Order: sequence, then structure tokens, then C-alpha cells
Amino acid sequence: MAATTIQRERFDPDKTLATEMFEEITEIRVHHPEVIEREAKRRRKRAKLTVDGKLALVAADHPGRGVTKIRDDQLAMGDRYQLIARVRRLLEDPNLDGILATSDLLEELLILSHLERRKKGAGFLDGRVLIGSMNRGGLSGTAFEMDDAFTGMSGDRLAKLRCDGGKMLYRLDPRNPASGHTIEACANAINSLRKYRLAAFVEALEVKHGTDGYHPVQDSATLIRHCGIAAALGDSSVHVWLKLPYSEDFGRVCRATTLPILLLGGPARESPIETLRDFAAGLSSSPRVRGAVIGRNLLFPLDRDPLPMCRALTAMIHRGATFDEAVQLLAEAPVVGSHPSNTNSTRRQKRA
Repeated sequence: MAATTIQRERFDPDKTLATEMFEEITEIRVHHPEVIEREAKRRRKRAKLTVDGKLALVAADHPGRGVTKIRDDQLAMGDRYQLIARVRRLLEDPNLDGILATSDLLEELLILSHLERRKKGAGFLDGRVLIGSMNRGGLSGTAFEMDDAFTGMSGDRLAKLRCDGGKMLYRLDPRNPASGHTIEACANAINSLRKYRLAAFVEALEVKHGTDGYHPVQDSATLIRHCGIAAALGDSSVHVWLKLPYSEDFGRVCRATTLPILLLGGPARESPIETLRDFAAGLSSSPRVRGAVIGRNLLFPLDRDPLPMCRALTAMIHRGATFDEAVQLLAEAPVVGSHPSNTNSTRRQKRA
């Protein structure tokens, strides 16, 4: 129905992030890098990870693994100006809880939040959830892809920047012994996060290698086995969340654990309707499903403004919107580039 009218206006990054502001990020990196930790200390954190027991997060850590392709554009996520502008645009949705990113992008956002705080008196990261990506060493397309070393953020650094948690990924290729090293490293990372009472977001996938790289195995039996493996990693599962792809018979998958589950967004699709349909099914499949972590399908809904897609998704997660209601929100595109009144915790409390 609304699919024929959704998101007619192309996304113009300059209306969300002025190029002068983008260039100023490098100036601060060169002359005032202390701004990063100063803004991290200054930003207002939530008292709890979730306001209503659910989370909607945007994932933007793909370039750290050498993944820049969006559909037919091989370097779409390699344009840092576009990427930061799109993340900033999504954060105009007060119901988007936060972001999962590598250290460089989190630090760029802290610098940008500092610049906006200086102009407006408030930073746009106040009240948001910040999750750091921890293992990025399994570079896409390399011979060592399954030995996914923890080359990203450490538990110590996440705590220093007052982040809310760390994300890790193990991809098990049963025929590749390097996968075992990665799983062991994930257990150690969970322990390091627990020292600071930070949440651990564990993405547990079995993969199969094909002619064009690794692909996840998403049948329910495989996902059930990996729920058991991931939940048992480390000294304690007390702060662990699972990140899983939606599959058929997902309710049965959710019965494999009592840990909270976030749905994955997966590869970029041609239609946002397909993405919303899967999330609607996944969110209704079990009380264990507590939200979503979505990257390319949220950041790059074709060449259109990403904010309507974000509002549709967060409405399903936080307001219980139906699939049809979410599709309708896609058609109600806001004016691109209307600068946000900076989100504050009071406003976020109201929507819960």
C-alpha cells in the first residue's frame, strides 16, 4: 500500500552535517584530541541500559572489518562523511537507543557531540547507549578471516569512555580451527566487560564458505546450538545479550536460552518492506526478543533519507507498532535536514 510512496526524497548529507563541521573533526583530532575524553565524561549517561527493557541500536562497525559494500556500490560505507551524516540523521529519532561502532567512529561522534554542545548547550549523545565493537581482526576476504582477533576496543577503554557495553562476534566454521581461537577470545572479552559491569553483546553464528565468501547458516537447529554455546561463555552470563538473525521457527530458537535477544539486520536489501516484515515476525516470536541491532538496512535504505525507516523500526520495538503501522510510518517522511532539538532523557522517559 504505502510502498509506492515511501521515501521519495534523496538523502542530502549536507542538510544534516555541514561539511565545515565534518572538516572540523580532523582539526580537533590534530590540535585538541583531549576533547574526546572530555565529552565522554561530560555526556549524561542513562541510569540503566534500557528504559523499557528493550533496545533499538544502529550498527556502524562494518568498515573496521573492511566491509564497505552496499548492494551494488562497493565503497558506499567507505565514505566517512556519508556514514557520519547518516548516523547523525538517525539519532534525530528519540526512540533510537544508541549506536554500535568502532573506536574511530565513536570518537568522531563524541567530537561532533562536543561541537554541538558548544553551539546549543547540549550534546546529542546524552542519554544514548554507546556500544564499542571489540573484535575486528577477521578482515573480510582474508585467509585469516575466521581468526577474528580482538583488534578493536578493550573493556578498559570502553569503561574510560563511559560506554555502555561491548560487542563481539564469533563465526564458527566447523572445519577451520581458527574459529576456536575466536570463541576463546570472546569468553575472555565477556570477563573483561563484567569487571566494569558493562553489557556484552555476543553475535553467535555458524558460517559456511562459498565462492563469494562466508555466509551464515540460519536454520533453527544451528541457531539453537549456538545459543547454548554463546550463553555459556565466560565466568558469568549476567550481563550478556545475544545477537541473532531471524529464521523460520524462531520461537523455538528463543526457547534455547533465557538471555535477552536482539535481532540482526543482515545484508542490505532492495526493499525496506522486507526488512520490516522480518523484524515484525521476530519481535512477536518470543518475550526473549528485546529489540534489534540493524546496520546497512537502516543506514542505507537505497539512496533515501534513513530516518523514516528508523522511526518505523523503533515504533515496532518501543511502541508495539504492527507491521502495517510501521509501513505507514515509512510513507510519512519528515523534512530532510530539519535539525533536531537535542534528545534528552526526560523526552526518552515519556516514550516508555
